[in-house]
Amino acid sequence: MAAAGSSESKTKIANKSYNLYLGVDGGGTKTHVVLIDNDKNVVGEGLAGASNPLRTGIETAVTNILKAVEAAQNGSIDRGEIVSAMLGLAGVRRADVRQRIRERITRRLGIQSVEIVTDAEIALYGTTLGKAGIVIIAGTGSVCYGKNEQGETAISGGWGPLAGDEGGGISIARRGLQAIAKASDGRGKLTKLSWAGTAYFRTSKPENLLTAIYAPQMDNAKIAGFARFVVETAQAGDAAAIEILREAGLELGIAADAVLKKLKLTRRKIPIGCVGSIFRAEHLITDALSEIVHQSAPKAFITAPILQPGNAAAELAFLMSKRREK
Repeated sequence: MAAAGSSESKTKIANKSYNLYLGVDGGGTKTHVVLIDNDKNVVGEGLAGASNPLRTGIETAVTNILKAVEAAQNGSIDRGEIVSAMLGLAGVRRADVRQRIRERITRRLGIQSVEIVTDAEIALYGTTLGKAGIVIIAGTGSVCYGKNEQGETAISGGWGPLAGDEGGGISIARRGLQAIAKASDGRGKLTKLSWAGTAYFRTSKPENLLTAIYAPQMDNAKIAGFARFVVETAQAGDAAAIEILREAGLELGIAADAVLKKLKLTRRKIPIGCVGSIFRAEHLITDALSEIVHQSAPKAFITAPILQPGNAAAELAFLMSKRREK
């Protein structure tokens, strides 16, 4: 049976129409995998837990990537059909981390053509399809990345929850919890975030949040999930929540402004892609972001990505494979 399966797999690979290309978008909360064929049609998608190696460790990150790949296969796709893989992961700026992940993925999946890049790089391609521009990612954490016409790149942010991530989910959630604490103590104004916090963390009253947020099983991903409640509370008109999102937008704008200046793009009509769950807040985030950016780059404009990061990674895997065939 094993030999027959192996033979079938090789036959499919020999016929290029069956070659598949794997894209991975891995962050601090989840991993999204996309498989496309030679016509760039999506043939499989899978989700799993976080794969930022700085937060989960390399082994857990690799395990979650493999789980997402298995989900994308859906029991009907042979791994032998996957000929190229592009993994865009948060937390892989260091070359040694990228190499260790590449070695494990190559060995476990049996794919020789594997490239590891940052999540910002695949998100930028999804925004510009290789042209000049910048992208802001605001999910669990935050980072801004850009490229100019000369191929020069620049990055701002991506320092993680202790030193950075301003404007990301963990930062917004932390500011929301601080607003609750101040309201509870009488140090700040009353806010509906107090009730949102009790609902999300499943406590009977705001004062009991102490037990929940410092519980041993509480992690950054769980804390960052509260950002969605901050957004919803702001959309319902709560002043404290609205101010938190405005501050987040200003921070993301500062990051974008830094990248635009580094790349000398301030006089250009340049796209700014917005990727990540925090941008579901729409104008509550982007108005303040634009306010900062337009002070130095009045022609820059905010845009939705052309491709979601996982799909962009799959297309990059496709392009990488085609280049190697030449």
